[in-house]
Amino acid sequence: MQLQIRHFDRFVERAESAWPLKATKWTRFYLNPADCSLGVKTAAAKKVLRFDAMGDGITFLTPPLTHETEITGPSALKLYVSSSTSDADIFVVLRVFSSDLKEIVFQGAIDPHTPVGQGWLRASHRALDKKLSKPFRPYHTHTRKQPLRPGQVVALDIEIWPTSIVVPAGCRVGVTVRGKDYVYPGGSGGRQSNFKNELTGCGPFLHNDPRDRPPEIFGGVTSLHFGGTARPSLLLPIIPAKRK
Repeated sequence: MQLQIRHFDRFVERAESAWPLKATKWTRFYLNPADCSLGVKTAAAKKVLRFDAMGDGITFLTPPLTHETEITGPSALKLYVSSSTSDADIFVVLRVFSSDLKEIVFQGAIDPHTPVGQGWLRASHRALDKKLSKPFRPYHTHTRKQPLRPGQVVALDIEIWPTSIVVPAGCRVGVTVRGKDYVYPGGSGGRQSNFKNELTGCGPFLHNDPRDRPPEIFGGVTSLHFGGTARPSLLLPIIPAKRK
């Protein structure tokens, strides 16, 4: 199997024999509500962070990386969520930032401002297939709806599509939990004549149909819960430097 390992300015071809990679060091980063950081320690006290259920959400960042770090493979985010309504849509964006906190994006299949990785989950579709799910790839059945009771805290396991990126020392890795599609903060990617939607960071396919996301259900307040048994975390596929 040939991979194109992405750096900020180039790709490096490398042969591998398995996917996920055999050398993967699955590393868990916990979301800390006190300073919106990503780190190795869980939140000590119970806390709730809230955001507009159709809004820009909250970003959690690692400290500046002490050494070059490769992330290659699938990722997953564990959240503990409640809603002021009977459902919630969660949009997850895996991101990288330069030392001056400028987001680094890449040319995607279509969109010129594509982040490192993205994932999506509707809370009422949170049921997992336990036989097919893996820690790094939750597999949802989508066979029945499980509406929320307002204020009810539920665990959500969210798949983030596979990626490959080598992040230089001094940069940061981030994860954003949003209530709508990702929008690149640096400006528009334009609009192609055969696309309905402008390119804003996730291609032409957006989750903005009011028939699917009626405001009375998806326009409330989403709460992220921390502490006690709620230990939200991001699982990343770190590839050790000595392996490369």
